[in-house]
Amino acid sequence: MSKDDEGHSLKKTQSDFPEGQPETSDSLDRRDFLNVAAAGLAGIGVCGAAIPFIAQMNPSKDVSEQGKTEVDISTVPPGQTVKVVWRDQPVFIRHLTEQEITEANAVALSDLRDPETLAQRTKAGKQDWLVTMAICTHLGCIPQGSHAGEPRGEYGGYICSCHGSAFDTAGRIRRGPAPTNLVVPPYHFISPSVISIG
Repeated sequence: MSKDDEGHSLKKTQSDFPEGQPETSDSLDRRDFLNVAAAGLAGIGVCGAAIPFIAQMNPSKDVSEQGKTEVDISTVPPGQTVKVVWRDQPVFIRHLTEQEITEANAVALSDLRDPETLAQRTKAGKQDWLVTMAICTHLGCIPQGSHAGEPRGEYGGYICSCHGSAFDTAGRIRRGPAPTNLVVPPYHFISPSVISIG
């Protein structure tokens, strides 16, 4: 190759890619696509590897079953309460009378510290069954009123004798230091006469 040919070839190469000139849009589009595709595949791989790791941290089926309590309520007459244990904590299941339902529904929400209707605290179509944690929301005492002969306070529900918190027939705080209503745990009816808590 002559010197002239060499110089011409060099000039052609330099003119094809002049210094400081950006690459063509076609090459950028391809590179961007490859970068996005590689990042996407890497993300999918990380998620795929993480799923079994996260799944093994879930409780086993037998442990999950221990977190549920089934209660037959067919023998609980209106006006009575049964106390059961769910996850080592006491729960009240109360069969409300028509009078208790009427009294609960007659209370104005503006009169309540923690405003909730009875309908919000019970299941649709099962307003006569109230399920609450049997733990006062003040300091964790167990209120009285679940057994015959125990005081129920002036609101007819439960009363915490330790500090004087009084709850109405819907388990709502009406007097005393408790800041909120008795907590309603997660539960559902698995039949007309059996409640599953948890």
